Amino acid sequence: MTKTQVENKGKYDKRNQLNDLTGKEWLKLTRSYWVSKKCKDDKFAFQHPAPFLIRDIESLISLFTKKGMTVLDPFNGVGTTLIAAHNLGRKSIGIDLSKKYCELAKERLSQLNIPLNADTEIIVGDSLREIPKIKTTIDYCVTSPPYHNILHNKGSGLRKDSQNFRSGSRTGVEYYSDDKRDLGNQDTYDDFLLLLQKVMQKVFTKLRNKAYTTIIISDFTVNKKEVCVQADIVRIMCKIGFEFVGTTILLQDNKPLYPFGYPYAYKINHHHQNIINFRKKVE
Repeated sequence: MTKTQVENKGKYDKRNQLNDLTGKEWLKLTRSYWVSKKCKDDKFAFQHPAPFLIRDIESLISLFTKKGMTVLDPFNGVGTTLIAAHNLGRKSIGIDLSKKYCELAKERLSQLNIPLNADTEIIVGDSLREIPKIKTTIDYCVTSPPYHNILHNKGSGLRKDSQNFRSGSRTGVEYYSDDKRDLGNQDTYDDFLLLLQKVMQKVFTKLRNKAYTTIIISDFTVNKKEVCVQADIVRIMCKIGFEFVGTTILLQDNKPLYPFGYPYAYKINHHHQNIINFRKKVE
């Protein structure tokens, strides 16, 4: 890196206890919106019904941790969080109820030459039971939980195109599992919120004081009615004891538009996710 490139990145303040970013890098990540960024290593993830992208998670991990810290994802899916953490020199633990997706995550990491060891761990199991078993303190939690039971709906979702990137409709969306412990299989929306609250309570107990947690989720419909899911997530997280510190809008401008209510009523097309950030602060 040239002297000019170093200067363009800005200066690092030694008082910074949160991350390894310069002031300029930190400031850019405080924008209230980000544009989702894809890379070639995202392709494998589209074997999962609802993947998120490596570069987006790298931005979060770089903002909320320092090198060598430990990141937890209690709904690990196919391992995007683990890959992002490894790329940035962080340790990571991913937990998922689905043996199938854990095996896919292991295959994905193997293809990227990321070894499974004490620094990168995949656990098959129920986060309610597995999180209390974690022996280390967690420095940051980032996750995208199942969106209640929307994958059971008959409507088409998003699919991967010929390059394995999302760009259009997808039919026959596969839901996660038939396991009653799965967030995606709860009978009601209230049951979904209650179970999510229980999992995040376990995260709270393992999280280092003054550390952060991020939940990535969009609003969605329940019984054909639009629900402000973000408000409910903030409510249950604050009930646990987290402090809400702000939401970043993650723009996903590659999604198609559907005429859901046309020409009778307005129905929104969701082209963003909410990156909802919280801090554990126990005085």
